[in-house]
Amino acid sequence: MTSFTSIAAFEAALANLREPDAGAAADARVRQAELTKPAGSLGRLEDLAIFFAGWQRRARPRIGGARSAIFAGNHGVTVHGVSAFPPSVTAQMVANFASGGAAINALSEAAGLELTVIALDLDRPTADFTVAPAMNEAECLEALNRGAAVVDAELDLLVLGEMGIGNSTAAAALCARSFAGSVGGWAGPGTGVDGHGIVRKIQVIEQALAFHAEAPRSAFETLRRVGGREIAAIAGAILHARQLGVPVLLDGFICTSAIAPLAAENPAITAHCIAGHCSAEPGHKRLLDLLGLDPLLSLDMRLGEGSGAAVAANIIRSALAAHDRMATFAEAEVSASL
Repeated sequence: MTSFTSIAAFEAALANLREPDAGAAADARVRQAELTKPAGSLGRLEDLAIFFAGWQRRARPRIGGARSAIFAGNHGVTVHGVSAFPPSVTAQMVANFASGGAAINALSEAAGLELTVIALDLDRPTADFTVAPAMNEAECLEALNRGAAVVDAELDLLVLGEMGIGNSTAAAALCARSFAGSVGGWAGPGTGVDGHGIVRKIQVIEQALAFHAEAPRSAFETLRRVGGREIAAIAGAILHARQLGVPVLLDGFICTSAIAPLAAENPAITAHCIAGHCSAEPGHKRLLDLLGLDPLLSLDMRLGEGSGAAVAANIIRSALAAHDRMATFAEAEVSASL
């Protein structure tokens, strides 16, 4: 099924966002006050339980169906030498995912996540976005729908991640076009380029922004002009998850950059999202601050693949387990006050 049948349908979905169930969240808050612990003593674990109650529309949320969706794409902008690795590595890593040998395989299994990997036309990189839009309208719409297709209403949690040589350049370009500011504040080492490589990335991104300066700044146009297929797919997954009320756990800088154009158009899009971690890529903290997302973890990770988000999924499972399985003061016959 196609979720976004047209650009107008995508824009309408972004303009009309589903809200959480305030009653279920309130009931979860009442339950938290009745559990055998001092009020607030579990910190953000309590907040997570209430958050999930609102989106799952039940006072005692759970994580049954949980999926980790990793999107892979190749980028024409790599012709400018913006990555420490060649584009062929994208397909090689997808093969590694398929054989179970990557970090995300191990971390998804540890977190009880069903892993799905979606490779998006790896033999057909996006255009070099310094001289043309990365995708035409049909290609961008297709990528959005490929992302939307991984979401179904039965999921209790969707973890998102990516793989794509050159995509930290696209991510920085998306953020710069969505939120402005110095390009140097968005461009980082990515796969490990040195100082000269970062300077080259900044120049490439500035060239791209200048080329597209007169184009509309809608979410769709920003994604198609300076994004990538895998990043657009993540954006489509995020938006469709909102339509279905499925909470989303975001990974690092590149994954989170997918929401930047959406948030620039409608800041409320972040309400069903949780930042799994703050990566070591310099632009990530800046982006999380602008989006108002407080990451669960900060472990100096910068791998991508959804790896940081998969680790954070264990925190969410702990939060919901405590909320659901702890006894109330009445059940345990423990005095709630002096």
